[in-house]
Amino acid sequence: MHYPPRILIIDDEELALSNLAHILKKQDYEIVTADTGPKGLNAVRTETFDVVLTDLKMEKVDGMQILEECRKRRSSTEVIMITGYATIDSAIEAMKMGAYHYISKPYRIDAVRKIVADALEKIKLREENLQLKQEIRKLQEIGQVKIVTKDPAVLRILETARQIAPTDCNVLITGESGTGKELLARFVHEHSRRSSLPLMAVNCGTFNEELLTNELFGHEKGAFTGAHVSKPGIMELASGSTLFLDEITEMSVNMQAKLLRVIQERQLMRLGGTSTINVDVRFIAATNRNIQDAVASGEFRKDLYYRLNVVSLGLPPLAARKNDIPLLAQFFLDKHAKVMRRDTPALSKEVLEILKGYDFPGNVRELENIIERGIALSTEGVIEEKHLPDDIRDFQITTYRRPDGGLPTLEEQEVRYIKQVLAESGGNKTMAAEILGIDRVSLWRKIKRYELE
Repeated sequence: MHYPPRILIIDDEELALSNLAHILKKQDYEIVTADTGPKGLNAVRTETFDVVLTDLKMEKVDGMQILEECRKRRSSTEVIMITGYATIDSAIEAMKMGAYHYISKPYRIDAVRKIVADALEKIKLREENLQLKQEIRKLQEIGQVKIVTKDPAVLRILETARQIAPTDCNVLITGESGTGKELLARFVHEHSRRSSLPLMAVNCGTFNEELLTNELFGHEKGAFTGAHVSKPGIMELASGSTLFLDEITEMSVNMQAKLLRVIQERQLMRLGGTSTINVDVRFIAATNRNIQDAVASGEFRKDLYYRLNVVSLGLPPLAARKNDIPLLAQFFLDKHAKVMRRDTPALSKEVLEILKGYDFPGNVRELENIIERGIALSTEGVIEEKHLPDDIRDFQITTYRRPDGGLPTLEEQEVRYIKQVLAESGGNKTMAAEILGIDRVSLWRKIKRYELE
């Protein structure tokens, strides 16, 4: 989009033309006028404009011909039809053919300004989306097809992952739920010598000990009631490849001992089996818990921890990488619009600001769900605030995060909440104290202690 935006006004009524030009010049736009259809058509053919306002009914060349030429020459130009009451139906038909909107005579000044401003905002959103798509393509070119980021901390993690991928060492990935731990595991696998075989994955938190043993080790025929045939386990199937063990801290201590033996000896025995089977597996484990605390409490074996934690990769929460939100949002817009067989919508400026201010307790997975929902609900090519879930749309107070993504102290949270209540009560301390559930003297002491005045 040009700066200042270039706007062409075409109308064969001299007074209407001068009025529109006068209205829009006050908005710091670059205004070009044409007092006949042919002159307007020539301007569209020889110059570039962001927005074209054209009268629908003109002699020799009408607004529909102008619209057709704009679509042919520069599809990004937004066309607004100017119409009298008797031709509103024709203006609506023009919108079906690609016009952005229409202005009916007599028009209100504020309505004209808003329609033009909205058209320019649409162009800006479209250009920002294109820029984000180009950034995503660049990331894909350097191998980051599945982990879309420009955050320096995540890029350093990816570089470390790329370096250790060919070494075959075991890896421990930590991070909150929804940060992309399995994607990072796949990233390591895809850059390893084992990438010709598929990565195998098991969520240790979804099985009890008996089922997990059978899932990982397999069984021989007759090993238990219902075992009519022999079945290899996932560790056996993953031989020559990589096994991703998610939620590793949910594994029982007894099961941890069995896993440790496989890692150390590179052999396993199926349930009901009498002979060992050699396996060649690279292990990547992940947890959303503090695994060192689990080791200290005895919930997780220290020797297994050291075997798995040859290299540790810690993914930050989305709240600590907010510059990635527009990039990730665009990635998910393209992804889910394609799945739903719809044109990729844009995010309104208001929605993007809400997303940037939200703390995303569900991290990247939550952002993806929000975008998928928005695509399903939007019908006009833009995801608006009304398409967001209620809890996010009504979100006002930032929750439990520092700007760096870390967790605040109780005192920090109290200060933020007192500030919020004082602001919403207009500085009325009696009202604020009542909302906070304390007396006015206690509030005064806190204000003095935290230097809130």
